[in-house]
Amino acid sequence: MTHAPAVAAPAWRRVAAQAGFETRTILRNGEQLLVTIALPLFLLVGLVRTSIFELDTAGATRVDFATPGVIAVAVMSTAFTSQAIATAFDRRNGVLRLLATTPLGRGGLLAGKVLGVLAVEVVQAVVITAVALALGWHPHTAGVAAAVGAGLLGTAAFTALALLIAGVLRAEGVLAVANLVLVLLIAGGGVLVPPDRMPGPLAHVAALLPSGALGEAMRGALLGGGVPVASIVVLTAWTAAFGWSAARLFRWQ
Repeated sequence: MTHAPAVAAPAWRRVAAQAGFETRTILRNGEQLLVTIALPLFLLVGLVRTSIFELDTAGATRVDFATPGVIAVAVMSTAFTSQAIATAFDRRNGVLRLLATTPLGRGGLLAGKVLGVLAVEVVQAVVITAVALALGWHPHTAGVAAAVGAGLLGTAAFTALALLIAGVLRAEGVLAVANLVLVLLIAGGGVLVPPDRMPGPLAHVAALLPSGALGEAMRGALLGGGVPVASIVVLTAWTAAFGWSAARLFRWQ
């Protein structure tokens, strides 16, 4: 009796299966949920319902002003911090090297990771939007498409940064660096507070950071002021720089 040789599934099915695995891994991990879901919701409720954080909203309600920045934080937490840590430990444990030798291949593995990030971001958007609407959010609906475009560009920039860090540092170092960078960008990166309302030289620095550009793009889209061209230019430049560096420096083992 002879057996027909095993045939690999089509490429799109392999990528979809890997994307599903990546999504489930994030959503089932308590630490990942803390960073991707709990942290943005904590910031949203804290900014809207308490006076701990002073906000110059330029006439907008606190929830209308804060929600776009919180969505930007959610993008950063999933595309950067969560993905950097997960990829670094996959690399340390030999998972990346193993999967790269399967029919999935390196390209399929990376595509699955990117699609997994996008799937988690959809979950984040649904949860944050539901809570923000319950708090009285009235987004500029004509800007939703622009906000989605800005989110995709921000996802590309921060995913490339995540792969760059995960591909050159030890896993333990990535764990510390990814969390520290996220905290610093939230505190002074122009994502929750517009760069032009930050003190001194920090205003100029924050405007040139990917976090500041993403926050400005989200606020411009969802507050009705329009997405600043400068923010798109900054995000595109960072995406190209991070992507080029990751392609050259990433080590699979």
